[in-house]
Amino acid sequence: MTSAPAPVHLRRATATDATATADVWLRSFAATLPTVVRPRTDDEVRAHFRDVVVPLRETWVAEAAAGLVGVMVLDGALLSQLYLDPGWRGCGIGDRFVALAKERRPDGLTLWTFQVNEPAHRFYERHGFLAVERTDGSGNEEREPDVRYVWRPGR
Repeated sequence: MTSAPAPVHLRRATATDATATADVWLRSFAATLPTVVRPRTDDEVRAHFRDVVVPLRETWVAEAAAGLVGVMVLDGALLSQLYLDPGWRGCGIGDRFVALAKERRPDGLTLWTFQVNEPAHRFYERHGFLAVERTDGSGNEEREPDVRYVWRPGR
């Protein structure tokens, strides 16, 4: 864990953030999900963030003096991405992102995470999300068994 040398600011992503946002995703995915096969190359991931994620989704970034250290993406009620630079895990950024997501979607949220990602399960459950569905992974690009979580206010 790296302690933040300066405040971390959450803000909406802009087009100029696309590459740095994708790079946070790539570093986080590699560090936290080493057994999950990625169906896209690094360049394809960067193009996806540039062409789809940042311009078409509600994309938020965590920015520190060192640059972008986190990304969260909302697509309707779906919290579709929440990734932190590995050195910035445990600094409260994920907690802040979830609080922001709940503020932005006060009627509820849903998300998917891989079954192998036990730290994510603990994180989301600590924030009031309940596991409501488990799959064999046939419905995702990675073909990795996953879990759908739901948060509703008042739980």
